[in-house]
Amino acid sequence: MAEDFSLDLEELRHLQSIAKRPRVISLISSQICNLEKLSKETVSAPSLQTPTPIPISTSTAKVPINSAIVYTPLPGFSWDQDNDKLKIYISLEGIDQEKVEAVYKETSVDIKFHDVKGKNYRFAIPKLNEEIVPEKCKFLVRPTRAVITLFKASKGNWLDLQMKEDKLKPSLDKERNPMAGIMDLMKNMYDDGDDEMKKTIAKAWTDARSGKTADPLKGFP
Repeated sequence: MAEDFSLDLEELRHLQSIAKRPRVISLISSQICNLEKLSKETVSAPSLQTPTPIPISTSTAKVPINSAIVYTPLPGFSWDQDNDKLKIYISLEGIDQEKVEAVYKETSVDIKFHDVKGKNYRFAIPKLNEEIVPEKCKFLVRPTRAVITLFKASKGNWLDLQMKEDKLKPSLDKERNPMAGIMDLMKNMYDDGDDEMKKTIAKAWTDARSGKTADPLKGFP
């Protein structure tokens, strides 16, 4: 502030030295007197000290570390479908709509029920049987259950909710021995077949190993 007064006074005195009109000289002289007075008052006034900030201790407030959430298995569910959508019914009382976390993806669904009478539950299908439309899926809470509505990406009937690998589908791994896929196929058929089927497959295995036939499925009905 004192430096500003000094610069202003210097400029006013310069203007006073070049001024010619009596009235202008009088006005400049009056302003110079006022600034000189303010400048003296500023210098004589005690300087204001900036208060030292008092440090705030952060050691008293500790945020507890949340442990991993434990989910209890659901007591049960059921489902039905039509050509456009399917509905999953979760048998559970005391669900709070605001405490449900639902994540829908094209091939999966994950529903988390938090703080249901002191417990957490989870319903998840990581690989749906077919694709769904995530943005159209809905979740609704009823007094004794929850209803999950999944809209199908393609109209039609689902054989199951979850994708299941076809046990009779041979491996398509090109790096494996081509015969390995056939042997896997025969093993699956043997495991699922009746006594007559098992006898037939066992004979084909024996013939293939003894060299009687190069094709273990040759002669297989």
